[in-house]
Amino acid sequence: MARWKATIAYDGAAFSGWQVQPGKRTVQRELEKGLTRLHKGENKKVVASGRTDAHVHARGQVVHFDSSLQIPGVRWPRAFDTVLPRDMQVLHVERVDDHFHARFDAKAKEYRYFLHVGRERDVFQRHYVYHVFAHAFDHEAVLRSLQPLVGTHDFSAFCASDTNVESKVRTLNGASYEQTGEDEWCFRFNGDGFLYNMVRIIVGTAIDIGTRRLADGDMSRILQSGDRREAGKTVPGHGLYLWKVHYGP
Repeated sequence: MARWKATIAYDGAAFSGWQVQPGKRTVQRELEKGLTRLHKGENKKVVASGRTDAHVHARGQVVHFDSSLQIPGVRWPRAFDTVLPRDMQVLHVERVDDHFHARFDAKAKEYRYFLHVGRERDVFQRHYVYHVFAHAFDHEAVLRSLQPLVGTHDFSAFCASDTNVESKVRTLNGASYEQTGEDEWCFRFNGDGFLYNMVRIIVGTAIDIGTRRLADGDMSRILQSGDRREAGKTVPGHGLYLWKVHYGP
């Protein structure tokens, strides 16, 4: 029996999230079904670096699984391709130490959130980019608003109110906002861990600053308040991507 680390990508549009849920199509269920088929019906499980919500995408989700199959690492992606749906893809597989854990050994993650800002929506991007209908949008104020978030803070104000965790202190190593195309913009967040809906609430608050519903310096004030009611709305999941999971020192 060997342990394998796999990097996977998926289009979250038709998924109800990562975790197995009764009667719903999820990424974990499809991946485990495929792995079980490769093992001729032997029930197989995978462990991910973390969950993603309904309609959230991934370009660099990481999982581990155990297998007795004699398949070289370079051939695993092709094998998975024969048993997975077309909106999932295993990008890379490598043999790891038997003690490797996709979740507990992760050192940092990068999430990206994509916006289309303007008065005309793009129907072909409706599952992948969040459209902000705005005649005027202060992109510079959005960029400035992210700087107070970098560092170690209590992010209670940017966490779903029903989240039950021991501590809401997290470290953001970086937060940026840049133009990626005509009327298209991207938020990038790198941190040691993220609370439930943390990125989506930060983005919703930043959008309110860009549209002047909130003042230029309100992000810092909201962070210090620790009050979820002070922050902006939780933007939809379809603009969010788990971009990369970092391991090692």
